Amino acid sequence: MTAALILVGTPIGNLGDLTPRAVDALATADTIACEDTRRTRALLSHLGLPAGKRLLAVHDHNEAVEVANVLARLDKGERVVVVTDAGMPGISDPGERLVAAAAAANHQIEVVPGPSALIAALVVSGLSTSRFCFEGFLPRKGTARARRVAEVAADLRTTVVFEAPHRVRQTVGDLAGAAGDTRRVALARELTKMHEEVWRGTLGGAIEHLSTKEPRGEYVVVLDGAPPPQPAGETDVEAALRARLDAGTDKRSAITEVTATLGVPKRVVYDVALRISQRG
Repeated sequence: MTAALILVGTPIGNLGDLTPRAVDALATADTIACEDTRRTRALLSHLGLPAGKRLLAVHDHNEAVEVANVLARLDKGERVVVVTDAGMPGISDPGERLVAAAAAANHQIEVVPGPSALIAALVVSGLSTSRFCFEGFLPRKGTARARRVAEVAADLRTTVVFEAPHRVRQTVGDLAGAAGDTRRVALARELTKMHEEVWRGTLGGAIEHLSTKEPRGEYVVVLDGAPPPQPAGETDVEAALRARLDAGTDKRSAITEVTATLGVPKRVVYDVALRISQRG
């Protein structure tokens, strides 16, 4: 078999979601680069597959160092499977650096798609799936968090965020503060597991929902996109023109600036400017 780096999706909760292709890839791999060797060893044991000396720990704290090790194994002709504790490698989990390095070295890269909390939560949320953005985990504090929350609140696309149970109340509260209590949201937890729950409502309702019991399990927060901005009306155009004219801007420049700033057709801005001139 040809040497390759093989990205394999593993269950996010229900072991029945592991595909036959994933089992075959794990069975035939020379090396299995995994986030936690204990978790992967348990998965292999469940499948009746030997672990032997095939497991190589590759996690957030050593991925940069282990890249060279994985590349060396690929150079020797090995088939290296990459798995994380749950879901697809590279999605808020290790794997991205390995893929980039293998691609740069012109090694073959294959993917065995599998479960993903991101996609599972999105499709079950009841919110728009035509355009969406994945933010992973938001920054925990400070200016970086405030800026990111504001960006998420203003995004016209559906946004998906991962959150730990002990921080989900704060995150939902921060989003409500930036996007308003009426913005629609879905909270998904324990997806594919026995206690799977998907709550749908508004951010204000989500705050109340989370206050009724202690949050448990990893959460996926799916936030509806911001409503599209309303086009500027003639009143807005006139106010913008008057502000520029009063500041000494000549009429032609004011028309050009307002057209660009408000996104209104130039003919509309010109007509408003003409009425202003006629009124004196």
